[in-house]
Amino acid sequence: MSLTLDAVHHTAIIVKNLDKSIYFYHDVLGLPFSNEPSPWFEGEGLSKGVNVPDAKLRQVSLWVGKNSTLELIEYGNRPANNDTPIQQNYLGAMHMAFQVPDINAAVEELRAKGVEFYSEPNVVDEGVLAGWRWVYFHDPDGIPLELVEVAYYNEAERKAGIADYLANRPKLADL
Repeated sequence: MSLTLDAVHHTAIIVKNLDKSIYFYHDVLGLPFSNEPSPWFEGEGLSKGVNVPDAKLRQVSLWVGKNSTLELIEYGNRPANNDTPIQQNYLGAMHMAFQVPDINAAVEELRAKGVEFYSEPNVVDEGVLAGWRWVYFHDPDGIPLELVEVAYYNEAERKAGIADYLANRPKLADL
């Protein structure tokens, strides 16, 4: 039997205040609810399941497209000195990218709602990301987010590049 991963079911972001984050992700970005905010969950099973001692959390899930959700989680026992997200070049840092049909229109709409972007949209027309138009911004907690428009995709070039990589990559034992 071979493992089958069908899709990304959800991505989770740890937030400072669940209700404040709902205002941003639901009201500003327009993500619809998948479920209403949960009550506080806690207990030994939860702590073991999430690998956080004495875990206490509540969450909400918001739809991103038809088949995936964004889970916002507020921990009641988040360390007091933990108010800054992980810097993007640190091990384990992540960001979430939302695909949009028109990056310029999306940026204009979000700017009108008070969202600040790190730069103007970036245009890539060469290399492995040819066709991407992308720009970063952040949520109220400073969590980095991205908008991406895929204007085109060079499938034949990507397939050839992937095949070349797989044929010539370093052996796992050498890494």
